[in-house]
Amino acid sequence: MPKQKKYDPIELDSISTYGLTSRESKVTAAEFAEVPVPEGSLSEFLEGLPSILAVNSLRTVAERVRQAKAKGKPVIIGIGGHIIKTGLAPIIIDLMERGFVTAVAANGSVLVHDAEIAMVGFTSEDVDASLGSGEFGAAKETGDLLNIAAKNAQQSGEGLGASLGRELASRNLKHPELSILHACTRLGLPFTAHLTIGADIGHFHPGSSGAALGDSSHTDFRIFCSIVKEMNGGGVYLNLGSAVTMPEIFLKAVTVVRNLGNELSGITTANFDFIQHYRPLTNVVRRPVAGGAGEGFALTGHHEIMIPLLAAEILRAA
Repeated sequence: MPKQKKYDPIELDSISTYGLTSRESKVTAAEFAEVPVPEGSLSEFLEGLPSILAVNSLRTVAERVRQAKAKGKPVIIGIGGHIIKTGLAPIIIDLMERGFVTAVAANGSVLVHDAEIAMVGFTSEDVDASLGSGEFGAAKETGDLLNIAAKNAQQSGEGLGASLGRELASRNLKHPELSILHACTRLGLPFTAHLTIGADIGHFHPGSSGAALGDSSHTDFRIFCSIVKEMNGGGVYLNLGSAVTMPEIFLKAVTVVRNLGNELSGITTANFDFIQHYRPLTNVVRRPVAGGAGEGFALTGHHEIMIPLLAAEILRAA
């Protein structure tokens, strides 16, 4: 066997050192959290959070939303169905009423869950229990609502979101106050619906029309592009709980706006989700703001915690 080389322990006596106070550091005692007290207010709690990492991002995003409102620039939220299923509609509606959210863009699952909450006060069926019998997604009222709205939208040339909101508002609703769709109709704010044909339950109901669904959703995409165009110079896009559809829609809208010769810079984007996925990080946080066109943020956590915190932080200094 070859002879093993022997290594002597290195001598450390000549290591160069420096005075601790001469060094620049990333964290200071002034940035540490304050201990919350039972009698404290929500504002005091938020102020007492550590001024470090995600808290700073949350505060910056909230400030950009307030600035956008002051400048008259759009604050667009792109949402997935989980936002509805985690009970956040009242938070979002309040921000809409206060002028801190000016447009909503949604994937198809939002239409289902938002409408069902408005109509009957419950949603999100047990898929495992109903899939075996072929009953999953077969609720008549939900399918009828979507498909009537799509056909009406195609005939009138309007977007699916506006048509669906108006159709929903015409019905006897149990909880209209909990519907983002209904709130957009009531407040006159744009709600654009972005479908993936075949991905939502209404697409296989009797009377569904691929032509009507596709045409009305495409109209909404074009409307969405017009809203994104207005973001230049201070607008905000918040992606809330959509891992695929809305990040892809937003990226395409950005390229449409720029392809047509419009400047789109000075914008803020942010992705809020339980897990940071490739598409939101790439298509929302990084690509649209590249080259100095703006700034993107990624905040990770449960929607039912993070979105109320964002709303509270927006309102804290409003």
